[in-house]
Amino acid sequence: MFETVRNAFKIKDLRKKILFTLFILIVVRLGCQIPIPGVNSSLIEEWFSKNDTLDFFNQLTGGSFERMSIFALNITPYITASIILQLLTIAIPRLEELHKDGEEGRKKIAEYTRYLAIGLAVMEGLAMAIGFGRSDSLIGGVSFQSVAVVVVAMTAGASFLMWLGEQVTENGVGNGISIILLYNIVSRLPEDMATLYEKFISGATNVTNGLLAAVIILAVILGTVVFIIVLSDGERRINVQYSKKTQGRKLVGGQSSHIPLKVNTAGVIPVIFAGSLFQMPLVIARFAGVEPASGANASIGQKILKVLDQSAWCKFDSLGEFKYTLGLLIYILLLIFFAYFYTSITFNPQEVSMNMKKQGGFIPGIRPGKPTVEYLTKVLNSIILIGAVGLSVVAVIPIFFSGAFGANVSFGGTSLIIIVGVVLETLKQIESQMLVRHYKGFISE
Repeated sequence: MFETVRNAFKIKDLRKKILFTLFILIVVRLGCQIPIPGVNSSLIEEWFSKNDTLDFFNQLTGGSFERMSIFALNITPYITASIILQLLTIAIPRLEELHKDGEEGRKKIAEYTRYLAIGLAVMEGLAMAIGFGRSDSLIGGVSFQSVAVVVVAMTAGASFLMWLGEQVTENGVGNGISIILLYNIVSRLPEDMATLYEKFISGATNVTNGLLAAVIILAVILGTVVFIIVLSDGERRINVQYSKKTQGRKLVGGQSSHIPLKVNTAGVIPVIFAGSLFQMPLVIARFAGVEPASGANASIGQKILKVLDQSAWCKFDSLGEFKYTLGLLIYILLLIFFAYFYTSITFNPQEVSMNMKKQGGFIPGIRPGKPTVEYLTKVLNSIILIGAVGLSVVAVIPIFFSGAFGANVSFGGTSLIIIVGVVLETLKQIESQMLVRHYKGFISE
């Protein structure tokens, strides 16, 4: 990785792109420090210290949500809008046509994504302004002026970040939105490492226990990262043979290719979906003043909220606390379900089979048509299960250590998958640009 970056800096064009990307990230970080006018940031930080419901959301925004900066929403509206439009592609024929319409169709979908992201930013900003206003976090209370200032600031910040992400995509390296998301997550890692150090290493009873804790922490983190890399790069290649065709007096074609099926076909989307479904009731309840509880006087609703609360899972102190780990089992089942659901949207075996048939391609040993569709579906289902189980392991590891040992950190399985995925994809793009430049130089000579 470091060798790739070092070689990239030797190339003038790539060096400019990398420096431009770094400049944009500095702008993003500065914006994360500018508070929204009329917001009592100290009260909101105090609220966050007592409630960890929005920790995942706060992490995706690089801590700007906790500080109530102008980038409080960050790029989360854009991510949500992208997921919604992907889901609507199978339900709305017009979007499906645009999806198949090449570059022009993708540009139109990107435009719709921006509009939807701005609409979501307005709604989220309004809900948060009213919610925090009722908890006396707005200096002017819940008034039209104070709410309007918060909504405009949050929407403008989210829109500006979308524009910055597009600038990185066009003039920098990697996908701009992914780079900003990666930067937000990585910016919280030093704080998390300091937390782990204070709790398990410097706070250990003796030096031996501290060293053992350090070794275990490093082993778990490195092992998880390596596992994610294997999971991200793993794929099943299905061989495809193309028949020869007669063009004039010559036989053309006859080459062989393959269909690459990723083991983790759905990426990090199942984790985001499942996490969002669990967190939404908790967020609404806490804004309404209802807290999850497990005491004798707790209502059924409070106990259900406790089941949905990830911080209550894997508590082995007593059976009364451990029973709420039922939520973890439901969470894993949802991960597997969304892995199948999202893959069914993004990969259509029937469409792949039809395209192969039109181009004269076939899978050796499998007849074209319905048998090919059944074969692809069978292979895909087995791959999805392997990927979903691997994804569940990555998601559960941080939850287990947090509940069993109190290793409370902001990053989780989702964050690690995003970090590894974005880094690998960006490095591949840099290497491909270096390769293209090498070929151009060779041709010009």
